[in-house]
This record gives sequence, C-alpha cells and structure tokens, in this order.
Amino acid sequence: MYFAALLARTEDGWEASDIELDNVETLADLADLARESAADDGETVIVFIEQEDAWFGVVRVDGEDDPRVFVSNAAAAARSSYGEILTSELLGDDDRDGALDELTDLDGTEDGEPEHEDEDDDAAATAGIAPAGPLGEGLILADLGMTERDLIDLTEDALGEIADAIGASDILEAVR
Repeated sequence: MYFAALLARTEDGWEASDIELDNVETLADLADLARESAADDGETVIVFIEQEDAWFGVVRVDGEDDPRVFVSNAAAAARSSYGEILTSELLGDDDRDGALDELTDLDGTEDGEPEHEDEDDDAAATAGIAPAGPLGEGLILADLGMTERDLIDLTEDALGEIADAIGASDILEAVR
C-alpha cells in the first residue's frame, strides 16, 4: 500500500494535496505531475511517497530544474514499482526497457562472454545494486529547515516530521 502527498510552496505558504500515481511510469512523469500542481512556474514542489513504513521517498521539483531525489531505504524501494522509478534514476539505470536489447543479438541468441575481464568489469556489474539504506540527495530539504542527518534518521511519521521541519505541519491533516 502506497501513500503519496504533494506539498507546493506558494506566496501564502504551503499547500498540501494527495496525489494518484496510477499514470506515473518515470521520474519525468512524476516531475511533470509536480509542476502541474504548482500555482506559478518556479515554485518548489515536494512529492512524498511512502510504502507501509518500509521506505519513503522525497522528490523535489523547483520550476524547470531537474528533480532531486532522496530514498530512505533504496533496497526496499527498488523492490516496489514506485520505488523502482526513484532508485533506477539514482543508480543510473533509467534505460530498463533497453536492457533486454543489449542481452541478445539480432538473431535472438545471447551475446558471448566478454573478450577480457578486469576489475572495472566487476565494479560495473555491481553498480546497479541498490544499497540497504539511504540513497540520493540528503541535503534535498536543507534550505527548507531539515538537515541531512534529520532526514536520514526518520523512521516513523516521516511525512509529519518533514512537514514540521519545512513549516507545513498546519496543512498536513488535509491529506492524511
């Protein structure tokens, strides 16, 4: 079970709303959804996604800038559909659909073994593995009042703690 909320900063403070992620397949889709919810271009929008206290993710979109991402437990998130969207972007594995094409030749047979192996090949093989812990930009909310250490240490009621830190706790009950 997922919970997703959106916090948009406006001239009058923060506005909160719950969001549906049914049509979100990529981080770009999520960023577009966040931008659409902003009243004005350039506003900061925070997307919060949580899966049953197993992990949470924070995506920050500032206007047309690239989205910034933090995931509390990348290994747990990578095993879920919405978490995989976030972790694959952070791990540089955003071409999941093209991965099968690289495994087979045009005739459908598997590629042979590499001509040579070295330590760089071993490192590349493990590059896409999500760590059992935080992943992403720990300073994602630092300018809004939440330190990296505080973000990493969140366990229960992460959304409530984030809302308190950024000054949005008064509007949070609208989405819970």
